[in-house]
Amino acid sequence: MANVLFRENTSRESGKDVMISNITAVKTLSEMLKSSLGPRGLDKMLVSSTNDIIVTNDGATIVKELDIQHPAAKIIVETAKVQDSEVGDGTTTAVVLSGFLLEEAGKLLDQNIHPTIIIDGFKQALELSLKISKDIAIKINPENKDFLKEIAYTTLSSKFFSGKEELDKVIDIAINAILEIMNKYGDNYSIDLDNVKYVKKRGESISDVELIKGYVLDKEVAHEGMPKRVDEAKIAILDFALEVKKPEISAKLSIASPEQIKSALDEQARYIKSIVDKLASIGANVVICQKGMDDIAQYFLAKKGIMGIKNVSRSDIEKIAKTTGGNIISSPNDLDSTYLGYAKTVSEKEVGKEKAIFIEGVKQAKVVTILVRGATDISMDEVERSFNDVLNAIRNVIIYPYVVAGGGAFEEEIAMRLRNNSLPGKQQLALEAFANAVEEIAVTLAETAGIDPTEALVNLRTMHSKSLDKSGVDVMNGKIVEDITKIGVLDPLKVKEQVLKGAVEATSAILKIDDLIAAAPSKQPQQQGGEGGYPGMGGYGGYPGMM
Repeated sequence: MANVLFRENTSRESGKDVMISNITAVKTLSEMLKSSLGPRGLDKMLVSSTNDIIVTNDGATIVKELDIQHPAAKIIVETAKVQDSEVGDGTTTAVVLSGFLLEEAGKLLDQNIHPTIIIDGFKQALELSLKISKDIAIKINPENKDFLKEIAYTTLSSKFFSGKEELDKVIDIAINAILEIMNKYGDNYSIDLDNVKYVKKRGESISDVELIKGYVLDKEVAHEGMPKRVDEAKIAILDFALEVKKPEISAKLSIASPEQIKSALDEQARYIKSIVDKLASIGANVVICQKGMDDIAQYFLAKKGIMGIKNVSRSDIEKIAKTTGGNIISSPNDLDSTYLGYAKTVSEKEVGKEKAIFIEGVKQAKVVTILVRGATDISMDEVERSFNDVLNAIRNVIIYPYVVAGGGAFEEEIAMRLRNNSLPGKQQLALEAFANAVEEIAVTLAETAGIDPTEALVNLRTMHSKSLDKSGVDVMNGKIVEDITKIGVLDPLKVKEQVLKGAVEATSAILKIDDLIAAAPSKQPQQQGGEGGYPGMGGYGGYPGMM
């Protein structure tokens, strides 16, 4: 019948087979990320088709860089991306939990329990989990730096920083960066992490990372004759070119004598000089230009003692305008002293063997720059990802000031309390499956720390049954402790809630699928693995595991 309905070579898989195929694909992805969970998690090396190398244990980066083809696994990738965009952390946990939930759902399907019952059971278990999580959460003072440091420490403990001194420096920079860009409205806080810029310069070591309360441009002064440092800088931010525009239509200029060439060039110079004179007259001593700046403009600016920086990206000039309190000037006719930004100093400094422009001492320090140093691009990229995670974690607890015990304590307590609840009929089995899946997160954390998983599970269950609801895995010392919060292991509640919500939504979406119809791709030269298909897919439109 399928051949009557669909184009030739269209493949179709339906019923329980497609569910098992989808579950297997997600489990494969989950198993891959499982070993990266926690402070002792291992890294993945990703090599692109152009031989670019990424070494990371960041779940969001791994799933973004992997060229995943299976449609069910792609749903989980989208879940990880949402987790990253919403809270900026917990992406590995979200993928791994989705895999555990689907693994448990597969066991229920084997018992002939209908997917709808499993989905309803999971959703009711999620509602109970969110209530329990709010009940066991600790409310904090978002301005208490000690709590913020503990959150930051937990977030960064899975990263590759070599020593405590290095880790402490990164944490202090992250907290100070957040405090600089934070806005407070009564009891509410607003934090826009787009106001944090990263500039990566190779050289020195990771411990030489620094925070600049202002803006750093990865540029140089446009002309050698221009000043390299300007104090009490009045900054003109231009998004028009300081050069003669080419006409939009083709035109011919008939030249009869050398004097006419000189006259034409003099006219161009007069036009550029008039703009530079106007910039000087309104008091500008620094010009930052989004577009080009020709030799004539550079000469006149240098002669007036004005620093010029050219070919600056649009996002950079927008942030410089925000930082310095200036306006972006779109036309020479709009040049006005009220549009100028202000900074105490604008200077060109050497960073390692390269140069950069530092804009410091600004009136509105709502934009900060983190100057990242390192021996290799790979290590600097990982430092940037680490900063993204820790800044998001700190932002989350400031905006939503609740934390929970880390080290698997939260997951084990949720699992134990869920088992003390009951749902009608077969949904109870789904509730227990949900509890098992959540508990597996704590067990995996112990496993990545080198602790025997069975022994860890027994110890955790025993402690939590004795009302030791903060007992968890001390990953760094390889043991189970009665109160994980005493060693400063805390997680933002917002991250944990998003993990649970995202995993249940993704799992429900996959369990609802009982038919997979893959259209035949357009004709192309035969490749290994089947005509028009991917390697190992066995023909048109197929996916691994499909017949």
